[in-house]
Amino acid sequence: MKKKILVTGGCGYIGSHTVVSLIENGFEVLIVDDLSNSNAFILDNIKKITGVKPTFINCDLKNFDHTENVIRYNKDVDAVIHFAAHKAVGESVNKPLKYYRNNLFSLVNMLLAQQDYGINNFIFSSSATVYGNPKTLPITEENEIQRPFSSYGNTKKIAEEILEDYVNSNPDFSAISLRYFNPIGAHESGLIGELPQGIPNNLLPYITQTAVGKREQLLVYGDNYPTPDGTPIRDYIHVVDLADAHVKALNRLLNKDSDAPYETFNLGTGNGYSVMEIIKMFEKVSQKKLNYQITDRRDGDVPVLFASTALAEKKLKWTAQLGLEDMIKSSWNWEENLKQS
Repeated sequence: MKKKILVTGGCGYIGSHTVVSLIENGFEVLIVDDLSNSNAFILDNIKKITGVKPTFINCDLKNFDHTENVIRYNKDVDAVIHFAAHKAVGESVNKPLKYYRNNLFSLVNMLLAQQDYGINNFIFSSSATVYGNPKTLPITEENEIQRPFSSYGNTKKIAEEILEDYVNSNPDFSAISLRYFNPIGAHESGLIGELPQGIPNNLLPYITQTAVGKREQLLVYGDNYPTPDGTPIRDYIHVVDLADAHVKALNRLLNKDSDAPYETFNLGTGNGYSVMEIIKMFEKVSQKKLNYQITDRRDGDVPVLFASTALAEKKLKWTAQLGLEDMIKSSWNWEENLKQS
């Protein structure tokens, strides 16, 4: 019997890549998504990649009755991977209640529904934003958790605290929080990738949309940070590597290999690249000159973030395999395919 995994937000960017990896590793997948920041055509593209079209349920997880119905009719689920969340840092600063309502209600409702039906394995899509502006680098899981600068980041911090409290109250329940650094890239097929609605908040889709002509100009938010070229430095990780880490974390839970009922792992490469370095690499890969303008800093951004991935390497037996050029090439391939579709 295949293990059945419920993936919330499974039509989204990271969710869809993880669904592909799950199917390729022999899991049955049920996607639950309200399509508020994703597209139904991704289901067909997942089938093109894997030969399997996952079961899909359109559900707003902010509604407990709807969430409970999903679980009632799928109580044979072995684990939940929870991606469903709003994720735009800048928007969250301006619309905090939207983020607290969506990101936290959906989590609590899912946990309550799982509890009713004895589904006790949970992987949470967290973020390096929980570290705030770190005092030491590289960031390890032992770094102090601080109040993030954005409401988005704070929903991840609060969500982790909810999970920790729930794990402590329920001896049968186990969870892993995966703290992503900066996911970029797309599947090598060019069939799934990042597709933000409206003006992108993340750097790579902003770059590729500018290069392909969807956006007139790329805005670089600040060049006066305390970094070598003045632009923020981030740890960029290929989304395919990120998806692989979720499968390894899932196997850790299902095989009862965890050292504690609640664990956290950083997912990055351990290398930091500045915004300008990303722009220059894109221009090299695409042979296109980007139209960009330096503008004011963006609320919620910190100067430098990059990970220590030693714990994930040791415990999950996971290491990022794909480099920056792979990330940018695949992102550009995805964008070009979108233009032709």
